[in-house]
Amino acid sequence: MKILLLEDDVLLNELISEHLEEEGYTVEICFDGYEAQDKAYTNKYDLFVLDVNVPNLNGFEFLKDLRANKNNTPAIFVTSLHTSKDLQDGFDSGADDYIKKPFELEELSLRINNIKRLYKIENTKLIKISDEISFDPISNDITNVDGVIHISKKEAMVLSYFLKNINKVISINELCANIWEYDSCPTDATVRTYIKNIRNNIGEEFITNLKGVGYRFN
Repeated sequence: MKILLLEDDVLLNELISEHLEEEGYTVEICFDGYEAQDKAYTNKYDLFVLDVNVPNLNGFEFLKDLRANKNNTPAIFVTSLHTSKDLQDGFDSGADDYIKKPFELEELSLRINNIKRLYKIENTKLIKISDEISFDPISNDITNVDGVIHISKKEAMVLSYFLKNINKVISINELCANIWEYDSCPTDATVRTYIKNIRNNIGEEFITNLKGVGYRFN
């Protein structure tokens, strides 16, 4: 599922996008209405998650324009505007749902699940690693010739990062900076254990250990 996120608060943008990526979604971010408009007219998305008070073109006007041009992609507003009139304006502009700030990230997940149910949007986005091996970033399952293996959330995040950076040499420090961004990074030995478990499930040939440098997903 591909989501366009419009949020001009840098920290909140990062928090929401990181949460959605951990849920297995592909997220493209933007910080102002014109940028979002350009993306919406040049790419296909399964869902819009939109703030309202953003630079250049506000969220209500952005969505009104899309609806006028026959773009019916589901949309959820996430905004500090909380009066009844704001709510009315949101739905009049074509929104499918409306979340008032502050909110829990889990609430956003529940609202997205409801949108997926209503629009029958497919959950699974299998990534083919080879003809016999695939990875489901939603369920954190690896399927190989031996069957289905469920890996931990952090192992799944490590594998997802490798898959987004195929053939790039990635150090443990880079993994820590991108996966444990807001948490304390574990020891190097713990990260190596995650990678070892992944290699055991997909085959050692896919991840090369470059001694003293890092790892490369082939």
